[in-house]
Amino acid sequence: MRSICVFCGSASGIRPAYAEAAEALADALARRGLGLVYGGGSVGLMGLLANAALARGVSVTGVIPRHLNDLEIGHKGLTELHVVDSMHQRKALMAELADGFVALPGGVGTLEELFEVYTWGQLGLHPKPVALLDVGGYYASLVGFLDHSVREGFLHAEHRDFLLTGNAPDAVLEAMAGWTPPRVPKWLDRKST
Repeated sequence: MRSICVFCGSASGIRPAYAEAAEALADALARRGLGLVYGGGSVGLMGLLANAALARGVSVTGVIPRHLNDLEIGHKGLTELHVVDSMHQRKALMAELADGFVALPGGVGTLEELFEVYTWGQLGLHPKPVALLDVGGYYASLVGFLDHSVREGFLHAEHRDFLLTGNAPDAVLEAMAGWTPPRVPKWLDRKST
């Protein structure tokens, strides 16, 4: 892996642990020589993560839609900033530039970005690891819901296992580095038909 895409909030949340996790993730990226790809914002956890990564010498690439950049929330001091025309282009370019994905705490935008790359992996559209950095149990209910989906027959267990989860940046990045993509299900494998 050369770079990790991090999805996270444009708000900071109410607990100091969220900012501490962003700082710790920046430390872990720097120690491993990994670049950061993220949504290009200067606010909330996004801005904090970018600033922490830059301060540690990490190459930081932002991808932001023009309408958000025009609102002056685009980060001005990144290694590289791509301004694109739509949210769809933003997600596609972030996915193209990254070798794996991590979600820090965030709101519905973070979840939407996470679930899109999670789904793409499940469908065999990319072989990249996807992980939750579960800060203080922030994602515990989501993990429980996914496990419930397996029990109820709406999510295959191997697809559930596609989403890695950990509560420490180093552990998450270590799991991602050792991750092997699952086989594409037979119903999606065109070679087997």
